[in-house]
Amino acid sequence: MPFFDLPLDQLKAYYPPRTEPADFDTFWQQTLAEARQFPLDPHFEPVETGLTLIDTFDVTYSGFGGQPIKGWLLLPRQRSGALPCVVEYIGYGGGRGHALDWLLWSAAGYAHFVMDTRGQGSAWRPGDTPDIETDASNPHFPGFMTRGVLSPHTYYYRRVFTDAVRAVEAARAHPAVDAQRIAVTGASQGGGISLAVAGLEPSLIAAMPDVPFLCHYRTATELTDSAPYSEIAHYCQTHRDKVETVFNTLAYFDGLNFATRARAAALFSVGLMDEICPPRTVFAAYNHYAADKELRIWSYNHHEGGGTHQNVEKLAFLRRLLG
Repeated sequence: MPFFDLPLDQLKAYYPPRTEPADFDTFWQQTLAEARQFPLDPHFEPVETGLTLIDTFDVTYSGFGGQPIKGWLLLPRQRSGALPCVVEYIGYGGGRGHALDWLLWSAAGYAHFVMDTRGQGSAWRPGDTPDIETDASNPHFPGFMTRGVLSPHTYYYRRVFTDAVRAVEAARAHPAVDAQRIAVTGASQGGGISLAVAGLEPSLIAAMPDVPFLCHYRTATELTDSAPYSEIAHYCQTHRDKVETVFNTLAYFDGLNFATRARAAALFSVGLMDEICPPRTVFAAYNHYAADKELRIWSYNHHEGGGTHQNVEKLAFLRRLLG
């Protein structure tokens, strides 16, 4: 798809009004407080991968509702003292896969914690964490975007974002991790989850959301007919009387509202031809982001964003930040 969104100068100035529920903070404080009533109980089981320079651990910890969430922890074998840690979240439909899929950050000398996404992990990389729904859920369009969408209390991403905050807590529980130097990252859905955690966990040192999904929902559904945002549009097409209820729920999960609460330094990326997460939705989150921030713009790229070039930028950004 060629350029289809606003011109770049208008994107840079794009600062749309936010739809924020009056009880947004209370909702998330109560959600996290409920999750923390369950022991975090992180387990780190050593795994033999054949790697001689990386120590790998199969992780299990308690997420939303005390439910078990899987992950990986990778550490450089040669280390002295506690390491800064990058907690990474996965794109839509993917799971944690094999530990060998995740070598960048540990090879660069960081601890690296990868969270499996509940219920996903069958579209392009396998996962191991089921989504155990604790409340009755509405009928939904195939996928995850409208699962439980008629109430913020039953919405799928309430569970995922809670798991993601608890992933930071689980990473901090390992003795090889410096609890004061935690960064979060991810691409697409993983970028949207990173934004949510940046807004919910004020002690992070950095957030690095790439081509973030889960932002500026209503505008996204009006700009693109690509999945996953199209799941919302299809649901509203069928449930004509539920449109406002849907977007009222999604306001509790909008990256714009988390961005205004973030305190960690951030490095964003955007592809100006991205038909999955339209540029306007990324710039909206970036422009609302409340802390120090940088943005890498990839003019002729789609949802792949900067790819390896963006990883080079992220490595340099984190090195600068950590001195």
